Amino acid sequence: MDTVLIIDKDKAFTEYLADLLRLDDYHVISFSTLNETLALITHHDIQIILLDIDYPGINGVQWIEKVKELDRSINIYVISAQPNAELAAACIKKGAVDYFSKPVDFNKLLSAIRTKSHSNDLKNRIKKKIENKVELAEIIGVSDAIVKIKKMIEIVAPTDARVLITGKNGVGKELIAKSIHENSLRSQGPMVEVNCAAIPSELIESELFGHEKGAFTSALKQHSGKFEQANGGTLFLDEIGDMSLSAQAKVLRVLQERKITRVGADRSIPVDVRVIAATNKDLIKECNANHFRIDLYHRIAVIIIKVPALNERQEDIPFLIDYFLNLIAKDYGWPQKHIEHQAVLALQQHFWSGNIRELKNVVERLLILSGEEITLADVLNFVSTEFNLERV
Repeated sequence: MDTVLIIDKDKAFTEYLADLLRLDDYHVISFSTLNETLALITHHDIQIILLDIDYPGINGVQWIEKVKELDRSINIYVISAQPNAELAAACIKKGAVDYFSKPVDFNKLLSAIRTKSHSNDLKNRIKKKIENKVELAEIIGVSDAIVKIKKMIEIVAPTDARVLITGKNGVGKELIAKSIHENSLRSQGPMVEVNCAAIPSELIESELFGHEKGAFTSALKQHSGKFEQANGGTLFLDEIGDMSLSAQAKVLRVLQERKITRVGADRSIPVDVRVIAATNKDLIKECNANHFRIDLYHRIAVIIIKVPALNERQEDIPFLIDYFLNLIAKDYGWPQKHIEHQAVLALQQHFWSGNIRELKNVVERLLILSGEEITLADVLNFVSTEFNLERV
């Protein structure tokens, strides 16, 4: 059963058209605002959209373009009470299937929808989604920056290109890395994560390359390093900017030769690993300060994905709040709480020094401490402003 999304300001027209579509065995839903529809498309499987091009607040041509960036397989039919051949041509150029003038000939509209639905191979569509193991919808947001990142992942993931993900702490760099791996040809292989900032410099080489028994005092048995463990898959080097220069030199050699040598060994082991790195530092500045090797930078930065801070994508905050409310409520086994509009607006204006990680913690706090509904008063009472000095 295909799902049809109707966006039309005429309630009577919408209800009548919905009834006709339901009789034809379509699932029908309708939403009223641009952001709501984009969020729905991001999180749900929509096959068909009927768009009233005259809808207040919607630039139809730009909206169609944005929908197509989210999912090119959606069939969009444009409806207008004010026939305009130039506008119709612009909509179709951006990806709309057809253009209908009001009063609509419902027989023609339903026939067009049926024909297009039947011509699409639904089995191939489902197969494609199954093969695309990690839903990019897990990367929440409809901002231009997030749409571009999703598009970049779709293009880059099937290749073996090395990727450098940059951004402040808590913006979701690890999620981007996982999405690249799970949408890659290596998704059946392991994804091994290394937090370079959490491992003492004297142990990083042993962690990455492994060691032989007796290689050093505490080496009581042979140990396989992260490169070996990631063989056939992906190695995620988080906070690579904190790696020692000595370890950087050895990582560079592995990337060049595709071989590793365990600490204390005299033979090399071939490895087939895709490296994705992440950092919260400006690696160019680190290179200029001789804290990071410029040759390693050029090796790992084939593709660069910059993840914006949450304060730079405020339009995504309502969707993130809704996502975390649902996720955390499920974890606690509680029903999802409603959050009033003023509370959401207040959270959008908050300065998120900890980015998405901080937002998730705040949503959990509000869920626990609020009453039946999360209100503006709850936000003012329970959301700390002590870190907002970072704004200035």
